[in-house]
Amino acid sequence: MVRRLFPLLFLIILSAGCSWFGGSDNSIPPAKLQDIAQPVGVRQLWETQVGSGAKNQFIRLTPALADGRLYAASFNGVVLALDALSGQRLWETATQLPISGGVGVSDNGLVLVGTNKGQVIALRQDSGQEAWRAQVSSEVLAPPRATSGMVVVRTGDGKFTGLDARTGERRWMYAPAMPALSLRGSAPPVLTRTLVIAGLETGKLLVLSLDKGLPVTEKTIAPPRGRTEIERLIDIDAEPKIFGEYLYLVAYRGSVAAVDMRSGNLLWNRELSSYAGLDVDEGQVYVSDDTDAVLALDRRSGGTLWRQAELTGRRLSAPVATRDHVVVGDFEGYLHWLSKDSGRIVGRIRAAGKAIVAPPLAAGDTVFVQGQSGALGAFRAGE
Repeated sequence: MVRRLFPLLFLIILSAGCSWFGGSDNSIPPAKLQDIAQPVGVRQLWETQVGSGAKNQFIRLTPALADGRLYAASFNGVVLALDALSGQRLWETATQLPISGGVGVSDNGLVLVGTNKGQVIALRQDSGQEAWRAQVSSEVLAPPRATSGMVVVRTGDGKFTGLDARTGERRWMYAPAMPALSLRGSAPPVLTRTLVIAGLETGKLLVLSLDKGLPVTEKTIAPPRGRTEIERLIDIDAEPKIFGEYLYLVAYRGSVAAVDMRSGNLLWNRELSSYAGLDVDEGQVYVSDDTDAVLALDRRSGGTLWRQAELTGRRLSAPVATRDHVVVGDFEGYLHWLSKDSGRIVGRIRAAGKAIVAPPLAAGDTVFVQGQSGALGAFRAGE
């Protein structure tokens, strides 16, 4: 049976050395925030509350943006739709279900969430009314993904399930091999018109056919190392990103890699550990590593362009790239704006009362973020 570890507890144990067993605490203390020289102005455009938020659960409830609307959910079952520009509520649905995975949107007008009881709920984007619900094999920790008439759900037991987007009927299920021990958390897959692409707890890249869930290929990105189960933890627990003809992904205690999607060959692969994740733009790959440094890597070669280490120990979210900046959230609810050119911190705002765990979303220069407290807001830097 696969054992799933609560990620923050696991990271604390690893970083603390033997402190829990009588030794000294070697964990990295959170960096103190420093004054910003010549800051850009950061302002809040609007703010609202999404139910009770994560409600002390370690889950990454991430909003979804589609056609000018923002969709968000809370652990106590609230799902809502907002106008992304103004923050005006368009509808709110109380599902009365413990939502642990979301939010996803489909190209046939659905909002998708999953529960810790293995239920998948589809609501209509225009009204919030329930369209269907389905049962999958275990808790849903990642946002469901949908395209081309298929909804793909990744569950906590490592399985992938394909559901008919119109009815919720199960079309296929695939169960990859799982290690004896892994982090509690699952990155959502990336879907193309014909493929399901996902990083696995084994450090491998998995590709399935979208229509039938059959394996197309499986490639090792970050091989496990060490003798004990903990030493061999190598989860790819952050969502892969596609930019142009390349796929980018990063593993915890492993590496960050770029894969040519035409040939399946590695473009580059370098050692770098991240649980939070990465983002990509035309020239650079941005990663929050396991020390909470933020790095910019050359998209073509993987070489380091800059490294920002002033936020170490602050338990950063994955970065998101806007037109001019890179934005990350931290454990106190702050958002930090970094210069794309140099990595210098140029702006900051307190966006939530509790930690920001889910990656922020960006549309142009506007950044949307949901904190663990359920605070949801839109922010912009500059004029």
